[in-house]
Order: sequence, then C-alpha cells, then structure tokens
Amino acid sequence: MGVGKLALATRLAAQFGGELIHDHANDNPFLQRFYNQPDHYALQTQLHFLFQRIKRLKELKQENLLHSIRITDFTLAKESIFANLTLQPDELELYNHLFHQLVFEIPSPDLVIYLQASVDVLMKRIQSRGILYERKLKREMLARLTDSYAQYYLNYHNSALIVINAENLIDSGYGSHFNVLVERVENISSGRQYFNPVD
Repeated sequence: MGVGKLALATRLAAQFGGELIHDHANDNPFLQRFYNQPDHYALQTQLHFLFQRIKRLKELKQENLLHSIRITDFTLAKESIFANLTLQPDELELYNHLFHQLVFEIPSPDLVIYLQASVDVLMKRIQSRGILYERKLKREMLARLTDSYAQYYLNYHNSALIVINAENLIDSGYGSHFNVLVERVENISSGRQYFNPVD
C-alpha cells in the first residue's frame, strides 16, 4: 500500500503499448468494513479479492490475444500474504482450500516487479493520499505486511524478478531512471535483479 504499484504499472503499460489490468481494490464492498472491524470482515474481504482477481486472470487466458503485453498492478501472491496475516486459523484453512481449487490454470507472469519502501515512507504516503479508511491501518500491521512481502520474494523463483527500491520514486516519478528500468525489463528473462535509482 502506497508503494507506487499503479503509477509504475500505468507508465510501463504506456511505454510498451500493453494492456493495463488494475486490481480495483476500492471496488471491494467489504474493504471499508474490514478497516473498521478487521476481525469481523477479514474473510469476506479476502474472498472477494480472490474471486475478483481470479476471474480477471482467467479472462486473460480466454481473450483473443489483441495485446501481446499485459501489465497488472497485483499478483495472486498478494492474496496469500494478506490472508496469512488477517485470517483466523480455521478461516485460513477454508481460504487456502478455495485458493488451491481456483488457481488451477491461472497464467503465470513472465516478470514480477517488487517495489520496496520503508514503513515510515509507506505510512506517510497512506496518510497523505486521501483514502480515509486506509488511515486506520496500524503501523504494526503495515510492518508485518512489508516483512511478509520481503520474506516471500526472498524465496521467489517462479519467474524473472526485479526488486526496486521505491523510497523516493513517487516524488521523482523515476526521472531519468525510468529509461534504465525499461532497459532492464526488456532484457531480463530469468533470475532476479536489483534496481536502486539514486540521484
């Protein structure tokens, strides 16, 4: 949250002439209720996200390939990371059962770009971007979330991976570093790379 996923995905889609697939998180009718009462609405919130995103990814497989490039601002890994942090053990068991039934034949990404920023930077961005219910997010939860993402991508080998230090990228808009990132995206086919755009 607040790391700049949509901004980067939008710019990359424009650069490569690709189709942007946005996760539309704010369309989840349970999301605001989750921030108000997380213990009561975590399962509904996670299931809605899971069904919504799997539906969109399955549609990609069925669509005529008008676009050779599809760029999303989410991955299905996000669902499991959040579920493990927010669900009770019995809820998580049910969720995982559904997840494994539904992800069958979902296309895998060729490349994942993982944006990293400190908890302080993310909290500042969340507080400033005007989504009132997000401001209820506690620092402790955001720290657990960032740690979970870091742990997940430390052991990630399912596709090519670029890890970006996104501490200053919202303000700079990547500046002159964007062309370097585009070159990295064009040339990586496997493994992982680290990108630290510092002026």
